[in-house]
Amino acid sequence: MSFLSKLKNTFSNSKDQDRYLKGLQKSRSSFSEKIRRLSLNFSGVNEEFLEELMVILLEADLGIHTAQKVVDEVENRAVDQRLKSAKEIESCLIEVLSDIYNETEEEPFHENKDGVTVIMMVGVNGSGKTTTTAKLAHLFQQQNKKVCLAAADTFRAGAVDQLAQWAQRLGIECIKGKENADPSSVLVDACRYAKEHEMDVLICDTAGRLQNKVNLMNELAKMRRVVSREIEDAPHETWLVLDATTGQNGLSQAEIFNEVACLSGVILTKLDGTAKGGIVIAIKDKLHLGVKYVGLGEKIDDLREFDLDSYLYSISEGFVNYEEN
Repeated sequence: MSFLSKLKNTFSNSKDQDRYLKGLQKSRSSFSEKIRRLSLNFSGVNEEFLEELMVILLEADLGIHTAQKVVDEVENRAVDQRLKSAKEIESCLIEVLSDIYNETEEEPFHENKDGVTVIMMVGVNGSGKTTTTAKLAHLFQQQNKKVCLAAADTFRAGAVDQLAQWAQRLGIECIKGKENADPSSVLVDACRYAKEHEMDVLICDTAGRLQNKVNLMNELAKMRRVVSREIEDAPHETWLVLDATTGQNGLSQAEIFNEVACLSGVILTKLDGTAKGGIVIAIKDKLHLGVKYVGLGEKIDDLREFDLDSYLYSISEGFVNYEEN
């Protein structure tokens, strides 16, 4: 059985089939169609084929480093395994993407079993950070967790009110300060509230300024210090919220935040709004950061846990089904 056939069998048991297929429709239409066109003219894994494959991967936003890695590995496996047909190469390609994503082991969720688990959300303005914070809170509610929010993005006009409105809609507490208040003071209040009310999870929405890396570093370092004083080992998770539609620019943002914020994972928003879903593979390959959640729509429950097999099947469904015909 080919890798693609195994992938389809695995995907058939996924509880998020419809969400992934619908959310990744643009990426699937673009990527699958280009691979199918390439396969129709397939005459072997030669220089022309590899060049065209490289272009497709770059257009899918894998970036030059990861795309070259994929092309080289497909070429090597084609020789070693004596792959001759287009169907074999298609299956090989998706298997290579899977293997590259899995090259570095993913960290499990660092739950604080002795108290409040603190999650710090970081990212530039416009990435969907505040909305994603609310959607994440909803996900934890679905797991019967007691959740509260900290509106520590005190510098963006409307961010505090936006998060407070989401909290009211979800029926949870949002700890907030005044506009332009010291965000660290908000986090202190939030940590104390979370402990006093025996919350399971505290999610902290932070400011997303990138204009000055030194200021960003100092601000995030201060916030990490204050929460660690209030709750042992906090923050237990620091997740970068990244807009998938920004492509390789988003990868540059990730590199900066990874330098200054001790990231433990990425939440990729607006994946349904781009035809370039390959950024998932590039993030893991270059930064060794796992994608924890993906935004597959605008509704409150459209933030889903990232599942690699569901992602790979959803972007390749066009030629998975062709293989069986």
